[in-house]
Amino acid sequence: MGKGTVRQILLITDGCSNQGEDPISVSSEIAQQGISVNVIGVLEDDQTEDPVGLSEVNDIAEAGNGVSRIVYADDLSETVQMVTKQAMNQTIQGYVNQELQQIFGKETDEESLPPSTRGEVQEVMEELGETCDLQVMILVDTSASMQNKMSAVKEALDDLILSLDARAGNHYFSIYQFPTRKQVVKELLDWTSDGNRLAKVFPKFAVGGITPTGIALREAAKAFHSDIEDDVMGGAAYDVVDSSYRQSL
Repeated sequence: MGKGTVRQILLITDGCSNQGEDPISVSSEIAQQGISVNVIGVLEDDQTEDPVGLSEVNDIAEAGNGVSRIVYADDLSETVQMVTKQAMNQTIQGYVNQELQQIFGKETDEESLPPSTRGEVQEVMEELGETCDLQVMILVDTSASMQNKMSAVKEALDDLILSLDARAGNHYFSIYQFPTRKQVVKELLDWTSDGNRLAKVFPKFAVGGITPTGIALREAAKAFHSDIEDDVMGGAAYDVVDSSYRQSL
């Protein structure tokens, strides 16, 4: 994977964790591994205010260097795609700023560059956003309160995979659910880039139970230590950014 790999967890949930570890602390630990934690909170169609149970959505994402949104089920599909792309660009931006500081000094960021150099940097970022490899672990809350939202989740995942297929860079995705009767988190689909496998996942979704979000995040993050060989963004991609910057000077 020549230009590095951006790694993400995409958590889709509708409520507050009510058992086990603090998901905010777990999310922070995951971020330290170079994996961003993005969270989408799903509202009931007839809700006029965000419920208290969704108040931790933003905190989990912030701790995980990720992106968060709270949306109605009807808007879930568009939001999943937007969050995935925004989080990828945010990760790239972080490493871009690191490289800028190495070249120009610790106080430098993109906004402080001369216009011509800034334009070159933005071109590099756009290229990386389209060509870097992307690894997305999708973690779906299937607790009892998600029963009426699963059709929206399925549609959103279909559309997400189509959008990933349209990118120039390689992508891999896996799907986990939590909870299940016998375990906190269950793998429904291991790492793949084959969107045709998605259809076989949907019948496996079993809804019911509580919401042990922290434990589920910790267990799901272990999926990134699988047999996929990757250069995490900041390795191979970091070299691409470095080379492009120096050519622009």
